[in-house]
Amino acid sequence: MEGSIKDLALYRLETAKENLEIAKSLLSDDKLKFAMNRSYYSIFHALRAVNALDGFDSSKHKGVISHFNQKYIKTERFPRELSKMIMNAMEIRQKSDYDDFLHHFQT
Repeated sequence: MEGSIKDLALYRLETAKENLEIAKSLLSDDKLKFAMNRSYYSIFHALRAVNALDGFDSSKHKGVISHFNQKYIKTERFPRELSKMIMNAMEIRQKSDYDDFLHHFQT
């Protein structure tokens, strides 16, 4: 039996919280690159949770972010600064995952 949209949003929010807890643990173990990955995915799943309330999902990260920006940032339901923070997190995650000798991050 399938759950409701609210159930889906809550499930995704719980996934976001789990990723955040993992990120905190990795950070305390000085595993910065992995902590950045999990931090971003915490944000990503939180966005998917909010988007689920609209019945929207996408297999593409930019699609998830674009929908969130259209429905929630542009309408000022969330502060505009959040959009830049999300994009910075995405960029940092990509660098931490794919740059072999990454030693510092610019935000």
